[in-house]
Formats: sequence, structure tokens, C-alpha cells
Amino acid sequence: MAIIMDGKALAEKLRAGIKEECGRLPRRPALAVILVGEDPASQVYVRNKEKDCTECNIRSEGYRLDAHTSEDQLLGLIDVLNNNDLVDGILVQLPLPAQIDQEKIIHAIRPDKDVDAFHPFNVGKIVTGEAGFLPCTPAGVMELLREYDISASGKRCVVVGRSNIVGKPMALLLLRENGTVTVCHSKTADLAEETRRADILVSAVGKRGVITGDMVKDGAVVIDVAMNRDEAGKLCGDCVFDEVAEKASYITPVPGGVGPMTRLVLMQNTLAAAKAHLV
Repeated sequence: MAIIMDGKALAEKLRAGIKEECGRLPRRPALAVILVGEDPASQVYVRNKEKDCTECNIRSEGYRLDAHTSEDQLLGLIDVLNNNDLVDGILVQLPLPAQIDQEKIIHAIRPDKDVDAFHPFNVGKIVTGEAGFLPCTPAGVMELLREYDISASGKRCVVVGRSNIVGKPMALLLLRENGTVTVCHSKTADLAEETRRADILVSAVGKRGVITGDMVKDGAVVIDVAMNRDEAGKLCGDCVFDEVAEKASYITPVPGGVGPMTRLVLMQNTLAAAKAHLV
């Protein structure tokens, strides 16, 4: 039976260090969080991020905009925040309403305040291996691997999903740690054949039950990034947990695995932004 990788406990431990470091700065770091519309899941995510800010001694500025907010109105707010020297990080909660071009919004955030690491400038740094903000979920996964002394070096690493937010940067961070990386997606001819080769398997599809026990090699490390809901409305990941846990050596639960670490890295990025702005 797999060892459960406790992201909640690790995030709590690391938040204490962030709080201490924030307290030593000349001013509190500040994160502006923008929510457009009333999507229930997005509201929960934003509340959790604001709670994390409080626990880390980071000032949170919340902006709740109507679902009918225009693209120009949102761009105007971002411009104001870009030019506010007391704001270190800007986060626009995704997804956005249909009338707003998500890519245009991502491009509008100043790279030094892009604590989600979505801006092409920051993505380029990830590709080239330069220092800079790391994307929150993939970096959170890497923190978990380090905590459990799991090295990607020389390992076969399979990432299922190729989104710009998780799949692609996850592959890059594993490659940076000398993993041999395969990225699978909806056009992969035989998904199970690829996943059974993985020493480290990361699933970020967002489809309940896509990874079953027979798709996992004995002793593999399985990282379930997804946040889905079952018929009863209970949170679950991509993996059929009980089946996969029987085969894996380590596995992340949903919830309580990668999710808390994603938010933890957001706090780390906000602190890093503040330190850069205070130089």
C-alpha cells in the first residue's frame, strides 16, 4: 500500500517560514486577487488564497468584479495595480467570462508581478532554466517530491495532460531535475502503455477515473493533480485511488495533496516579488 504524501502538513510547515521572513521585511508583501463573476469553485479558491495570505503575514487586496465586466475594465484595473508600488503580486482567478480574452489578460500583468508565472516572459525563463517565478502547481509537486526524498533524476516521468498551466510546465520542471519525460494527451495512441512505464506519474487531466490500477507500474510514485467531483459531489482526482494506491509506492490524496502546495507556492512567489521590489 502506498505512502500518502501529505501536502496539507507540508504546506503548513513551510507557511511558518514564509510568515517569519515576511515579518522581517520593511513592509508587508501585498497580493492583489481579482475575481470576475460568481463561479462557486473560484470563490472557494479565492477565499483559501486570502486565508493563506493572512497566515503568511501577506496583505491581500481583493477585487470582486461583476460577471458582465468588460475586458477594457479589467485591463484598466490591472494597469492601476501594475503601477501601484505597494502591490507585489497580481492574480486574476481563472476561468474568466466569455467576453474577456484570457490570453490578453495574462499578457497585461507585469512579469515582475505575475506570481502565477503565466506571462510568456516568465514561461520563457522556465524553459531556459533561469531563476524566476515558478508555476504554482508544478512547483508544489516538486516541493512534495523533495519532502519525501524522491528524485526525478534518471527516472522515467510521465505527465498526463498538456495544459499551459500544469502539464507543460510540469514536464519542464521534471526535465530540469534530469528526469526522462514523456507528455501524454488526448491524441496519445495507447495511454496505458505509456503510464505503465512511469517511475513518476503525474496526472493533470481533470477527468475522474482516467488512471486505473492496471495503468500503474508496481512501486511508481503517483501525483494526482486534478480536482474533480464524484456523483455525490465529493472531491476526487483523476486516479481510482484505492486501485492505484495498491500498486504505487507513494501517492497524493485528493484533497490534501497537491492543492495546498499550489497555494503555498503562490505565497512563496509573492514573497519573492516583494523582496525584489524592495531592493
